[in-house]
Amino acid sequence: QVQFVEFGGGQAQPGGSLRLSCTASGLFLDYYAVVWFRQAPGKEREGVSCISSSDGSTEYADPVKGRFTISKDNAKHTVYLQMHSLKPADTAVYYCAADRVRRRCAGVVGIGSDYGYWGQGTQVTVSS
Repeated sequence: QVQFVEFGGGQAQPGGSLRLSCTASGLFLDYYAVVWFRQAPGKEREGVSCISSSDGSTEYADPVKGRFTISKDNAKHTVYLQMHSLKPADTAVYYCAADRVRRRCAGVVGIGSDYGYWGQGTQVTVSS
């Protein structure tokens, strides 16, 4: 069963940085837009950032614009999320998923998207 595996979470201080990775061997990222989601305790899951397979275009949720950067390496079947200027509000479990009906992002989370290949997530905790 193909699914993503997320890496790189951990503890960071406010203002710090972390780099998350998600890899899915056997999944060709050329075919799917990929989205990073996060879910904080007691809150709904939210989309953080999307990267298109077609042209590598990106979308970001307002709370992370200017601080997070999404990128990918198709040859390594890996999508990255570089996070800078971290805030306590960024504390969450971070997941990635592929949009099985789109190659191009339609906003961070597309209407009618079918997200699959979910991983177990990686915990990010930002505190002093």
